[in-house]
Amino acid sequence: MAVGNAYAGSPVLDGILERGEIRVGMSGNQPPFNTRSRTGGLIGLEVDLARQLSTAMGVKLKIVDKPFGDLLKTLEKGEVDIVMSGVGITAARSAKFAFAGPYMMSGKSVLTKSSTLAAATDADDINQASFSFAALENSTSQEFVEKNLPNGRLVKIKDYDEGVKKVIDGEVDALVADMPICVLSVLRYPDAGLTTLKKPMTVEPVGIVVPASDPQLLTLLDNYLEALEGMGYMAELRKVWLQDGSWIAALP
Repeated sequence: MAVGNAYAGSPVLDGILERGEIRVGMSGNQPPFNTRSRTGGLIGLEVDLARQLSTAMGVKLKIVDKPFGDLLKTLEKGEVDIVMSGVGITAARSAKFAFAGPYMMSGKSVLTKSSTLAAATDADDINQASFSFAALENSTSQEFVEKNLPNGRLVKIKDYDEGVKKVIDGEVDALVADMPICVLSVLRYPDAGLTTLKKPMTVEPVGIVVPASDPQLLTLLDNYLEALEGMGYMAELRKVWLQDGSWIAALP
């Protein structure tokens, strides 16, 4: 799956090939997508996928970690080539950026210690003024709270560790986040009394954010993702990072 001359004249792709390096933006604190291990290195589904994509392109991988809320601005400024950080594909984002994929499906859930919240089947069940909800700043989780839980109180957070801590400490009633993150948090803190929904409240495709100015890079990444899916590589990644759970021991 090497890159050939068919993609000559592609602005971002040309830069990647000239540098011999692809710069991938990630938050570095969104397990199981990407997070720091106890040794300080980055691990996660997207880290493995980014490494595989860079190998396929024949270039080195450079991960640039920024707060989630700043990642798309970083892409706009040209400080990274693509963003892979659990970014949901939405109409609003697609108006400004292109998306390769999706490489996985996710959905919104809540992490809570409240039996009332955990019993919810949709947003109407928890859209109450008595509830406070933490959500990652500039994320689809924040949009979900603002649109579907307007009666509740929104607390914006910089990363998931902050949100989980607020739930455990009783500072907020729930963290609204992607289902895999909620499930992981329950497993990671077994004595904290945390619980999450049995099914997500939404279905959300997650993809690689690509500059809209470079359709050739988009096509290349889509082709790679399709090939990796066909080879069974993506299914194996999802099994390791979303189902197995043994990697949790590597977290701080």
